Amino acid sequence: MPKIVFLDIDGTIVDYDNSIPESAVAAIRAAREAGHRVYLSTGRSRAEIYDELWEIGFDGFIGANGGYVEDNGQVVLHQHLTSDQCRRVVDWLHGRGLEFYLESNAGLFGSEHFESASQPVIRKYVAGKGEPGADATMVQDVFPDMVFGANLFRDDVNKISFILSSWQDHLDATAEFPDLESGSWGGRGAEALFGDLGVAGITKAHAADALLEYLGADRADTIAFGDARVDIPMLEYCEVGVAMGNSSPDVLAVADYVTGDVAHDGLAAAFKHLGLLEP
Repeated sequence: MPKIVFLDIDGTIVDYDNSIPESAVAAIRAAREAGHRVYLSTGRSRAEIYDELWEIGFDGFIGANGGYVEDNGQVVLHQHLTSDQCRRVVDWLHGRGLEFYLESNAGLFGSEHFESASQPVIRKYVAGKGEPGADATMVQDVFPDMVFGANLFRDDVNKISFILSSWQDHLDATAEFPDLESGSWGGRGAEALFGDLGVAGITKAHAADALLEYLGADRADTIAFGDARVDIPMLEYCEVGVAMGNSSPDVLAVADYVTGDVAHDGLAAAFKHLGLLEP
């Protein structure tokens, strides 16, 4: 029976050196050749899905942690912040002295001092993944197409990520914007380096449900892969939830199956174990 597979990107397909293991590419292509449908399911917005990823070949894309759904080029769902919500968040972050970037399908737009302020945070993010060369990582290595100096009041923003000076920033953002979904992220494990604010009620599970309804597909035929807290609703929603070996403990706890680390062919091993390389 053909399956519908949802794949997180960072920590699942892409390793912590921002590289894609060849085994993962081969497994995804083999699964689609076998008749299974494979969708990206990520916190990234469409502008952050670079050619190297698209060239692997996918049936569609869930972005912005569930705010955007696309099937073979057809937009199924797109929910984003209103212009008023964007303005309120930008003004609040400016007032608090926090640097940030806007994530939209049209691109990534950094605040005035994000590039310099995020340099040590990005290096900590990479170092936390256990990869060599973290102290030489530049912001441009992680966000190669980010635009600086653009208008930050927009009406097409999927979510806004900001550098946390402390956990209190996340708590205060959550209290300040009850009409938005407040989250945090930072890499391996559960350490929070960034906060984010997006559309309320949006999750990867919500997006997967919308896609299945659009396709007329059965939830019993779904498999999800992830490594971070934001992936938990999707792992719990799908028939089979797979945690990468590099996942945070809370993700490992809800998984039906745990595979190897992203950098050690974990994705390919799970595809083989679950029979995705065969029709």
